[in-house]
Amino acid sequence: MGTEEAVRTIRADRGFAAACDVLRREHARTVEDIIRLTEIPAPPFGEGPRARAYLEMLRAHGLEDCAQDAAGNVMGTRRGFGNGDILVVAAHLDTVFPAGTDVRVRREGTKLFAPGVGDDTRSLAVNLAFLRAMDAAGIRTRHDILFLGDVGEEGLGDLRGVRHLFAHHPQRARIRGFLTVDSPEVERIVTGGIGSKRHRVTFRGPGGHSFAAFGLVNPVYALADAARAVAAIEAPREPVTTHCVSVVGGGTSINAIPETAVMEVDLRSASADVLGRIERQFLRAVEDAAARENAARSGGLSVEVVPVGDRPAGHTPNGSPLARLAWAAVASEGYQPSFEWSSTDANVPMALGVPALRIGSGGRGGRAHSLEEWIDVEEEESLRGMRASLLTILLAAGMEAG
Repeated sequence: MGTEEAVRTIRADRGFAAACDVLRREHARTVEDIIRLTEIPAPPFGEGPRARAYLEMLRAHGLEDCAQDAAGNVMGTRRGFGNGDILVVAAHLDTVFPAGTDVRVRREGTKLFAPGVGDDTRSLAVNLAFLRAMDAAGIRTRHDILFLGDVGEEGLGDLRGVRHLFAHHPQRARIRGFLTVDSPEVERIVTGGIGSKRHRVTFRGPGGHSFAAFGLVNPVYALADAARAVAAIEAPREPVTTHCVSVVGGGTSINAIPETAVMEVDLRSASADVLGRIERQFLRAVEDAAARENAARSGGLSVEVVPVGDRPAGHTPNGSPLARLAWAAVASEGYQPSFEWSSTDANVPMALGVPALRIGSGGRGGRAHSLEEWIDVEEEESLRGMRASLLTILLAAGMEAG
C-alpha cells in the first residue's frame, strides 16, 4: 500500500474517527493535564518530581511494564499484535529553567503562560490523550508502542535520557522507529539532527595587582584572543554550521589581574565531519591563544578544556518511509509541511540509523525558553494538530484498519 493510500485508509477508518471524537470530548482534560504537569518543576537534572507524577499517569492509563530506569526516564508499553518491532513515542520531562523558577500557569482566554508549558510539557499531556483515544476506540497496532517521558533533552542534559534508552533498555534491539513529540507546530517535521560539541575553557594564571604586578599573564587577554579566533572560524551554510562563545566569566576586582577566565563554547553542524573539523580548529585556537599570552608576558598561563556536551548529528532521509508518512499525515489536515533540521532527542536514534523524527503536539505557541512562554489551547486548532500527529503515530505503528 502506498503512502497516500495508507493515509486515506486510516483517515476513513471508523476506529480513527472514534479516536478523534475522544480527543475532542477530552480536550478539557488534556488542558488540565498540561497545567498539572507544568506546575511540577522540572529543572535541568531535577526532573524527579515530574517523572514520578508522569509514571503514575502512565500506570493509570493501563500501560504494561511501567518503570523508571537508572537515568530517570519513565515509560510504559502499549502492546501490539505483531510480537515484533517497537515504536517509541517520546516527550521530554525537563525544561531549561533553574530550580526556583515560578512555574504557575496563567490563563488568558485560550492561552496558557508559564515557563516550559509548550517545550515540552504540552507534549507529555498530548501523548496521554493519544493513549486514551486509542484505547477508547479499540485501536490495535502491529507494533508495540513504548511511551516515554525522558530526561536530559535540554542544554547540558546532553540527551542523556534517550542515550540511556538506546544503550541499556532490554528491548532496545527491537526499536525500529522513534517519534519525539516536541513543541506545538506540527507542520515543522524535523528529519535532520544538528550535532553539537560543547566545551568549558578555563585559562589560569598567578593573578596579582593590576598596577604592581603589571606584566604578568592575564587570563582574560588569552580568553579574548581565543574568542576572536573562534569568531573567525569559517562556518559553511551547507551543511549548516554555527559556533558561539556563549558564557564568559572570571576576575575578582577592578584592580586585580584575574587568576582565572572561563568561557563556554557551543559548536554545531549538520555534518559530523564538519563538526569535527571546526572542533579541531577551536582547540587549536585555544592552545595558540595561551601560547601567545605566555610569549607576551611572564608568570606562566595554563589552559584547561573540558567537554560538557556532545550531541551526535544524524538524518532520517526525507524520502524514507517514516518521513513520507509524517508528511502525508500532516498535509492531510491542510498544513503545508516542511522538513527541517534541529537538535532534539531524535538525534540519538538518527545517529544510530534508527528512523526518527520530531513531530508536533498541536496548536500554537511562542517565546519558548523564556519566562513568558505560552501556548494556545484553542480547541479547533489544537485538535487539528493532534489529529495529524496521532495519524503519524498510527501509520508508523501499523494500525489495523477495520
